[in-house]
Amino acid sequence: MKSGTRVIHAGNTEGQPGEPFSGAVTFAAPFYAAGEVLDSPYTYGRYHNPTWTRYEQALADLEGGYALCFASGMAAIAAVLGTTLRPADILVMPSDSYYTARLLADGFLTEMGIEVRQTSTAGNGFPELLDGARLLWLESPVNPGLDVCDLRELSRLAHEKGVLVAVDNTTATILGQSPLELGADFSVASDTKGLTGHSDLVLGHAAVKDAELHQKLNNWRTQMGAVPGPMEVWLAHRSLATLEMRLERQQQNCLQAAEYLLTNRQVTRLRYPGLPSDPAFAIAIRQMQYFGSVISFVLDSKEKADKFLRSCRLIIEATSFGGVQTTAERRARWGGDKIEAGFIRLSVGCENAADIIADLKQALDEIE
Repeated sequence: MKSGTRVIHAGNTEGQPGEPFSGAVTFAAPFYAAGEVLDSPYTYGRYHNPTWTRYEQALADLEGGYALCFASGMAAIAAVLGTTLRPADILVMPSDSYYTARLLADGFLTEMGIEVRQTSTAGNGFPELLDGARLLWLESPVNPGLDVCDLRELSRLAHEKGVLVAVDNTTATILGQSPLELGADFSVASDTKGLTGHSDLVLGHAAVKDAELHQKLNNWRTQMGAVPGPMEVWLAHRSLATLEMRLERQQQNCLQAAEYLLTNRQVTRLRYPGLPSDPAFAIAIRQMQYFGSVISFVLDSKEKADKFLRSCRLIIEATSFGGVQTTAERRARWGGDKIEAGFIRLSVGCENAADIIADLKQALDEIE
């Protein structure tokens, strides 16, 4: 079955006459559970919920393993790190990966006695850091710099040394890239972004092939209370059906927008993994089905970047990415990433490409 069909039907069971296509949202803390608790499929809302079950079945089908949803992408990241690492363990991760993940590693994990080794994604220094490690954390493409690493080869090298591999797959999404199929032990994502794509919820998930790892993640979620609300999960499952259509449109728009930006003399260091001229293209074309919705580029000063954003009429100045509306931000305003003051992260939406390019052009003309 093709991916576009799978995302529409994933997690939906054959219904009875008079039932809706998608299951109703189940709002519940306790459930009826007379007798032995193991005799009831649902007992208490911190343990399980029918709305979670349907969404997790959909994710499991698409990821090719077991899946669990969490209250946010960071909750999913924390679950993987928390169930895998212990004091004196070694974590290897990109120095240019998502800032809050690095913040967690450099802060809480380091304080707990975990050694954190970091190297840049583009430099591919990961193999030299694997000796004695417990977990290799990867992100591809990295946010916001968009460098790409060879997930299959790095997973192979890590497993030869007995190291587990986790991949933050937020930028690519589960249709854009399949970390478990490429050899990773964990696939993690912020579903807030491209996976659900409507900028209206906060959610995350983690997927594994190993049943024991799945149980550990489930225990963590239950005991830590990192559980999502049923309404957010229902919205996510509903939004999943349009994932392929959104990715198709966003990728087409990205390629056209990137090709325009390459011609603008004010734009430097433009990155999009789907461009044949991009340094990451050779790896990306081997392991990605879609190249994501994010373009990055640099304007030569903070002032020019801020004026560009103020001048946009269609493009919304906002953080996050992956939504159907095109957004952009001067990413350095948040701190934490080694990027230029004029670095722009552009999240390309599903509007008409000509309208997006027209807005980019008029806003760039304003800063001449």
